[in-house]
Amino acid sequence: MPNTKSAIRRAKKTKLQATVNKIRKNKYKSAIKKMAAYLNSGKLKEAKSFLPKFNSQLMKVAKTGVIKKKTASRKISRITKSINKGSSKK
Repeated sequence: MPNTKSAIRRAKKTKLQATVNKIRKNKYKSAIKKMAAYLNSGKLKEAKSFLPKFNSQLMKVAKTGVIKKKTASRKISRITKSINKGSSKK
C-alpha cells in the first residue's frame, strides 16, 4: 500500500491509465479482427472502404504508445498489400 500522498496519487493515476490503455488495446484488436474477417470472407469492397478508418485507428493507438509505431505500420502495410493483391486477381 502507498504511504505518502504522492504515492497514493500516483497509484490512482496508474490505475486510470491502465484502464485507458486496455480500452485502446481492445479497439486495436477489434479493428484487426474486423479487417481479417473482411479479408477471409473475400469482401474486398468492404475491406477497401474500412481501410482508411483502420489506418487511423492503428496510428492513434501507436501514437499513444500502446503498440509501437513500426508494428502499426507493418500491419497496415501487409493488409494494404493483401487488399491490393486480392483486387488485382479479379
